[in-house]
Amino acid sequence: MDNANGKIVNHRYCPRENYDNACALFTELTKPVAITIDGNTSIIRAIKAVWPDIIIQRCLVHIQRQSLAWLRRNPQLPAAKSLRQLLLNVTNIETEAQREIFIDQWLKWEKRFGQTVVRLPSNHKVFSDLQRTRSLIIHALPDMFHYLADRQIPPTTNKLEGYFSRLKLVYRQHRGLSKSNRANYLNWYVYFKNIK
Repeated sequence: MDNANGKIVNHRYCPRENYDNACALFTELTKPVAITIDGNTSIIRAIKAVWPDIIIQRCLVHIQRQSLAWLRRNPQLPAAKSLRQLLLNVTNIETEAQREIFIDQWLKWEKRFGQTVVRLPSNHKVFSDLQRTRSLIIHALPDMFHYLADRQIPPTTNKLEGYFSRLKLVYRQHRGLSKSNRANYLNWYVYFKNIK
């Protein structure tokens, strides 16, 4: 989707998101300046394979939602409580100064809790989820704030997610479609939405 106008620039009917389907879709496109995505690692690999030097913006809502789910609503561990508080505000970052505060707080958290979290037994669900959250932030951080330097880059995939939610709602009303008609339905849906 082109975030500026909300139009779908390319689409493909496929049963799941994976590396091969993403590569096929991306090779049909003119290289964009940047792309905002969730954290699907196979999609990230496909993007880097097709456009090695593209700016990848990680969706802040996906980062926040996944992290908060792993940390739980009322965490008991001080490390989880502190990290949860930090992540509650990540989608509100609108300036370089706010970004610097976030990174500074993250680095302080990592210095205080990072190695303790790594040493927690990973066979315990709460501990392993805290470790996963830490890993998510470490890997996402380099690509979390490109939108601050270029306001044309959306910080979230919310516009596309909303479009897809409406598509799924309407699509479910036609449950008996054959495989070929499913693809045709998607093609017509995108066509009519784009011309509106």
